[in-house]
Amino acid sequence: MQIFLVEDDKEIAKNLSLLLRAEGFSVIHAKTKKEASEKLCGQKFDLALVDISLPDGNGYAVCTEIREAQDIPILFLTASGDEASVVTGFNMGADDYIIKPFRPRELIARIRAALRKSGHASSVFETGGLSVDTGNGLVKKNGAEVFLSALEYRLLLVFINNPQGVITRQRLLDELWDAAGEFVNDNTLTVYIKRLREKIEDDPGDPEIILTVRGMGYRLGRG
Repeated sequence: MQIFLVEDDKEIAKNLSLLLRAEGFSVIHAKTKKEASEKLCGQKFDLALVDISLPDGNGYAVCTEIREAQDIPILFLTASGDEASVVTGFNMGADDYIIKPFRPRELIARIRAALRKSGHASSVFETGGLSVDTGNGLVKKNGAEVFLSALEYRLLLVFINNPQGVITRQRLLDELWDAAGEFVNDNTLTVYIKRLREKIEDDPGDPEIILTVRGMGYRLGRG
């Protein structure tokens, strides 16, 4: 599940990204209307969290662009709770409207409710005998449930959410660091890749799901 976060406040964006990634979501962040427009091109999202006030425009314009490009739920984030802003947001096609500061658990509950309502809630990814139900956080290998740690699951989600092309080790380090809330070094990444392969590959020594691209990083196999 990939969330499109459009938020100019660095601290709020950082905390939101940590929260969402801890819940198993992948996050693409844009700080401005211009950046949001650029990242909207060529990327597929499951839900958008859009701040109303942006340094180079407003979230309503971003909402319009998203609506023209993709049929996904849009939740507005704003410090303004006046009736006019709420009405404008819904008239622009928003699915929900969240006032800052918000309670983390309530935000996650609203996101999941919007995903369920839109039919985006449950998505099952399958490859090489591996089945990942991202809606329920359930991983199976050849029909048997596989139990992953939070970081192992997060690592697997990075590959699932980026099925095309090579994912660099630095990208994986950044993702794991954000999810863990603590520093994850290169050696730790190697350990997690090894542990994950041991749990999801038929032969960890000759992997078919998580492939090494020497000198570049890793990519998802076509299994």
